[in-house]
Amino acid sequence: MHFDLIVIGSGPAGQKGAIAAAKLGRSVAIIDKKAMYGGVSLHGGTIPSKTLREAILFLFGLRERAFYGHDFTVKEEINHEDLLMRVKMVEEREMQVIRDQLKRNRIQMYYGVARFKDRGTVQVQGENEEHLLTADNFLIACGTHPARDPSIPFDGRSIIDVDEILDLEVLPRKMIVAGAGVIGLEYASMFAAMDIDVTLIDKRSTILDFVDYEIIERLKYQLMEENAVFRLGETVTKVEKEREGRVRVTLESGKIVRGDTFLYAVGRQTNTDSLNLEAIGLQTDERGRISVDGSFRTDIENIYAAGDVIGFPALAATSMEQGRLASCNMFCSPATSHNELLPYGIYTIPEISMIGKTEQELTKAKIPYEFGTARYDELAKGQILGTKTGFVKILFDPESLKLLGVHIIGDQAAELIHIGQAVLTLGGTIEYFRDSVFNYPTLAEAYKVAALNGLNKLLAEENICYIDSKGCENATK
Repeated sequence: MHFDLIVIGSGPAGQKGAIAAAKLGRSVAIIDKKAMYGGVSLHGGTIPSKTLREAILFLFGLRERAFYGHDFTVKEEINHEDLLMRVKMVEEREMQVIRDQLKRNRIQMYYGVARFKDRGTVQVQGENEEHLLTADNFLIACGTHPARDPSIPFDGRSIIDVDEILDLEVLPRKMIVAGAGVIGLEYASMFAAMDIDVTLIDKRSTILDFVDYEIIERLKYQLMEENAVFRLGETVTKVEKEREGRVRVTLESGKIVRGDTFLYAVGRQTNTDSLNLEAIGLQTDERGRISVDGSFRTDIENIYAAGDVIGFPALAATSMEQGRLASCNMFCSPATSHNELLPYGIYTIPEISMIGKTEQELTKAKIPYEFGTARYDELAKGQILGTKTGFVKILFDPESLKLLGVHIIGDQAAELIHIGQAVLTLGGTIEYFRDSVFNYPTLAEAYKVAALNGLNKLLAEENICYIDSKGCENATK
């Protein structure tokens, strides 16, 4: 069977790449294991973890505790099945959505493991059958799986990686998390929110360096308020099982940490091992990542790659766009994207989202800036929601007033960031927020509060309140 495009992997990058090509009138096939239909994003990654987070927020009453007390929960006894029920329902519904989208676009699915025979042919080894498929173009979007340290005795019960976290049968009382990257912090914050004692270990002395430092400090403070313990600048040297399923972790400094569950969340490895890339002369790095150019083309003219398999930022949202652009580029269809202005959503509790430059980036580049801030507890909607934390920071040029970055921590941060994204992408100024009317009461009103805060700083020396577009109302000397 011959196709214009064969996509290897049915995750976000593969789906959007396949659909984009189909919309251009091309014949398309997707190859993936039946158990991984929808990719890692749907099975153990983005969708399950974010659904688990919502289940925790609801069942443990975290959004209601400001009014009904710290011990408030939806039900007295909450077990792992209560958390997983929502996850399973969402997975099934999302899988049906994906099936319907691919079917409407006449995309052929093949289930099995893909192996390149040459630069135009792949073999698909299924459970009961084998296919030999040819194509003019290929898109590798096979995703990743958790990296593992061979010295750690993983057992899927008390010593686990991030793909096994949903398989826990009993919620631990004490959890140890190795790795303070995005995934490690997300899970650490979820378990801390369930009043589980969490110890977070990372060999780096700082966490998430690409996030604005003030946002990270607020996250750390919030997690420590939930009794989370940070062991930064520490390296795990040994992980051992003790009696009654307990885990003993030894650090390079000699410290001993004990818990019921050890979660290893240090890095990911691509799923390229089974593709037989040697047969086509395509090289990968030590983690199996594939290099691409600005069009998402690999070193081989008719083979493209997108999503986690090409490395940073390895987000579902960016993977979708990469897959779309790869197909547009391979079939010479004009496509534009604001790749230099990517929004980031980090689904910790509290949530983090950002776009544009951070304070530390601007300082390092010696770019002058000013900033304005707003706290959720200053907003009527913040009081209505009972949010314990929430903070919006807007960075802007003090001369042109153009936006440089927006950083948010708090409820609905990943939703709110898109307001800042639109203004930043269109080259707008902070005056837009000052001069716009926001629905009241809303969290979006924080943009106006932060804008006024920042603009008033510019005129503080002249004792002028920057109220309207002329900057003269309520002016005093």
